[in-house]
Amino acid sequence: MTSEYFIVLGVVGVAFFAISGALLGHDKNINGFGIVVVGVMTALGGGTLRDLLLGKPIFWVETSEYLLATYSAIFVTVLLIRYFPSPSNFYFILIDTIGLAIFNVIGIEKALISGTGMIVALTMGMTTGIFGGLMRDVVCREVPYVMRGDIYASACFAGGLTYAALFAVDIPYIWCILGSIGVTVLLRIASLHWGVNVDLFRKRTPKFQKNAGSDE
Repeated sequence: MTSEYFIVLGVVGVAFFAISGALLGHDKNINGFGIVVVGVMTALGGGTLRDLLLGKPIFWVETSEYLLATYSAIFVTVLLIRYFPSPSNFYFILIDTIGLAIFNVIGIEKALISGTGMIVALTMGMTTGIFGGLMRDVVCREVPYVMRGDIYASACFAGGLTYAALFAVDIPYIWCILGSIGVTVLLRIASLHWGVNVDLFRKRTPKFQKNAGSDE
């Protein structure tokens, strides 16, 4: 991926996550500078952790366009909220999902450019996509999406696998990006529409307990 594509994709990603942070902050009645803190944390948290783990310069320190996009997105969101004080929760979910999908691709790409293997790259993609939202939800006293049974981290991982599969067959970068983003967004939105979740550790009642009542 050329540096121009990388920066443009990153700017779009931080803008979407900044908006999602500002929207959740508004929903939780956070006012003033707190909205900015939540928005910045959401937009920059995942990428910051990724760069620290990869031993690379922090992306928003190295390139100021990311900060400009973050602050601008928060400012525009605050203005829109003044005119539309009760935005639908669907918009928050959609914006958060698009940010998740874009950041996933950016994390994968940056890890590969740094010389890591694909497994590490997929992990860096999920770290970039999930960690900012995780911080946002914790600060806003929400159970993070990644900690619920929602198709969230799994949608992110599926998008990463899509990128890896297309990359392995030498598909042009643009289709790797679009394929990964498309799979992540579609899985996330479809799972919410049809109420699908991942319940790996649901407790099951042993058969002898189910039949105990009938023996009495």
